[in-house]
Amino acid sequence: MEALIAKFIEWIKESEHIVFFGGAGVSTESGIPDFRSKDGLYNQHDVQFDKYQPEYLLSHTCLMREPEVFFEFYRQKMDSRGFEPNVTHRVLAKLEEIGKLDAIVTQNIDGLHQLAGSKCVYEIHGTTHKNYCASCGERVGENYIFETTGIPRCPKCGGMIRPQVTLYEEGLPEDAVRGAVDAIRKADTLIVAGTSLNVYPAASYVYEFRGNHLIVLNKEPLHVQLNQEKDLFIEAAMGQVFVALEDALFDKKV
Repeated sequence: MEALIAKFIEWIKESEHIVFFGGAGVSTESGIPDFRSKDGLYNQHDVQFDKYQPEYLLSHTCLMREPEVFFEFYRQKMDSRGFEPNVTHRVLAKLEEIGKLDAIVTQNIDGLHQLAGSKCVYEIHGTTHKNYCASCGERVGENYIFETTGIPRCPKCGGMIRPQVTLYEEGLPEDAVRGAVDAIRKADTLIVAGTSLNVYPAASYVYEFRGNHLIVLNKEPLHVQLNQEKDLFIEAAMGQVFVALEDALFDKKV
């Protein structure tokens, strides 16, 4: 393990155009559960929601057909207020600050990368920090849904307020996708971390990478093709890897 982390640090030092592609596992060390692990959101048993498939509860169909159920689940499970960035978020922000990291492509909707100070973040599944009226497009505050009950209504037209989150059955935001793919194509090093690579089309963006090194960090094995000479797979807790990177690159904790 030490040798793998040392190689990771060496490649990061050599790189000038890093892109980080992250999933739910990036935020688990902040206390936010992921989706598909044994302790993830999809494996939690809640009597109130047990009769539903987890994917349905976060789907466009649920929002339209059973909005009361959708918003009850959303308020209980998707509220990331009060959570703080962890060492991975903070080190990535510092890498961007010193000019090594070009962009973050995230499947997360919690906004912790921005809270840590990252500027170029492509949120390909949207964010819980933005809400709008499905009828007139009116924007409301980031806490609006969490601070209301029942179906949140637009103060302007009375339509339903919804989160700017990409639900199942919905297309990904075009601007974010365009920026993410362009950044990955230009990267010399791509770090893929904390994702099962099971959610498409987002997972397919990894195959746009044509740079020097693909580095995969995950607590569980992934079925991804790697070049043994150019690529790296580290099966470890993300915090462990980024603490080591922090110690190697920066004089003091960030």
